[in-house]
Amino acid sequence: MPYVAGVMVGDPVKGQEVISRWNQWAGWVVLATAPFIGASIDKLGRRKGWLALVVGLMVPLTAALWWARPDGSGLSVEATMLCVMSAQILFGYSEILHNSLLVRAAGLRSAHRASGLALSLGNLFSVLALSFTFWAFALPGTVDWSWVPAQPLFGLDPAAHEPERVVAWMAAGLLLVGSIPLFLFTPDAAPTGRRPLQALAEGAAELWSMLRTVSRYRDAAVYIGSRMFFVDGMNGVLVYIGVFAVGVMKWGALEMLAFGILLSVFAVLGGFVGRWLDAGVGPKNALRIEISCAMAGLALTLGMRPDLIAYLWPVTPGVAVWDSPVFSTLPDLVFAGIGCTYAIFITAQYASSRTLLTRLTPPDQTGAFFGVYALSGVATAWLAPTLVNQGTALTGTQQGGFAMLLLLLGLGLVGLFFVRGGGRSWTLASR
Repeated sequence: MPYVAGVMVGDPVKGQEVISRWNQWAGWVVLATAPFIGASIDKLGRRKGWLALVVGLMVPLTAALWWARPDGSGLSVEATMLCVMSAQILFGYSEILHNSLLVRAAGLRSAHRASGLALSLGNLFSVLALSFTFWAFALPGTVDWSWVPAQPLFGLDPAAHEPERVVAWMAAGLLLVGSIPLFLFTPDAAPTGRRPLQALAEGAAELWSMLRTVSRYRDAAVYIGSRMFFVDGMNGVLVYIGVFAVGVMKWGALEMLAFGILLSVFAVLGGFVGRWLDAGVGPKNALRIEISCAMAGLALTLGMRPDLIAYLWPVTPGVAVWDSPVFSTLPDLVFAGIGCTYAIFITAQYASSRTLLTRLTPPDQTGAFFGVYALSGVATAWLAPTLVNQGTALTGTQQGGFAMLLLLLGLGLVGLFFVRGGGRSWTLASR
């Protein structure tokens, strides 16, 4: 998205508006369709075949982003965002499917450990992929280091932004290859014998009944309602932090790759932090800590510019504090450091969120509850992009749009104070 905003659109402020508008549309589509998938999961029985279909569609959509050329000779901005939006919609479906397999794969008592470990391993592979990209494509031609190739590998042309676009192929390959162990080795639900259309029809008919069932578990319902807001705010930070860095901090491709590596490294730690907090203070208190820390980091980010640190500390722009091809100025270092806190606590939040739901719901209804859980993640998926879009348009600044995410995180945090249970041990949510 930083590439789309800064290069393809050519104006980070306008690019943030464009991206938020398309994200808003994706949120509406998922809102209109995902609840029926969630309602039908338990009736479909086996999930892995449907998950394979979703992944099989996401792979070519992701790979197609290679053709998002800066000169307009490939995918247009609209076609690029259509691919991205479609992949986002499919990812929403995949979350419903793979989250419903969590307890089956790991067991109730080990769900928090498996959830955190999975997120850590995913980010570890991101570190490896981004580090290879940094060494093979971004650094060549910018530094005279013996261990760095003189030119980007495979003849990639920096002028055509090929080192940035090649990550589309790498991401598609990791998604494809990385899915294979899941399909080969994780347990699936038992078959029900229902035809897919029959299961979908029954799921649609019982969607309202499902919502009524969830509403009888007061604490689970309050939690899911709170999550609608804080997860949308967290997702918004992930989507727009790179666009913010390009537009406000004036970072280029080299800085963005290095930033991606740093975020992924600390996201690995975030998966473990989620596990430790879940075990130490319980997933509900863990979520409170994680959201609060993310809000503090977001508030500090809004006060960052190349000539200003945390609102109050003016500096001379462009003055290097150490000899480095990236993050050589003090504002750059501080901004990157704040981003690392995001990576830790946002990743930990994803782990703790799943764990908390398993602590508040009956084990034999995980499909239904994770269906509504997924609905809570998409019911307001349009809200963060809409608020960012409006804030950016009204203020004419990226800070004005980014600040709107604080509202969503705050609403979600307040809601958690009305949830009972969710401690270190499992207890059935109150009726």
